[in-house]
Amino acid sequence: MAERHMSHAAGHHDDQNPAVRHETSDVNVRGVLMFALGLMVATAFFSVLVWVLFEYFQVREARRVVPEYPLATRQETRVPPEPRLQTDPRGDLRALRTQENQILNSYGWVDKNAGSVRIPIEEALKLTVQRGLPARQERR
Repeated sequence: MAERHMSHAAGHHDDQNPAVRHETSDVNVRGVLMFALGLMVATAFFSVLVWVLFEYFQVREARRVVPEYPLATRQETRVPPEPRLQTDPRGDLRALRTQENQILNSYGWVDKNAGSVRIPIEEALKLTVQRGLPARQERR
């Protein structure tokens, strides 16, 4: 009797214990397959339903007529107020660089009253080489 009690304590089960059982039936394969089939049919049905709904919306939007308002027809020729956005930024940059190059490579007055003039860059470089850069006077 002591041996039988020790085997139960060690975790061994006898066939004589009525509370210990195992699964006697298998999984219902037919039920699982029917559920999967129903899921696929429902997915296909709702996919077709959504496709038909989108087609309906597309046709409805194609038939829709945008009303023309009298004030909106005059707006086509109206120009927005300044400052306007650039319509040709590359062309604008090219024009700016052409203007800057013309200023940098020509003679002209900067301030006529003060007697300040501009000379071309090449001429300014030549004069700088001839005259040298100004240096500080040494203090003694």
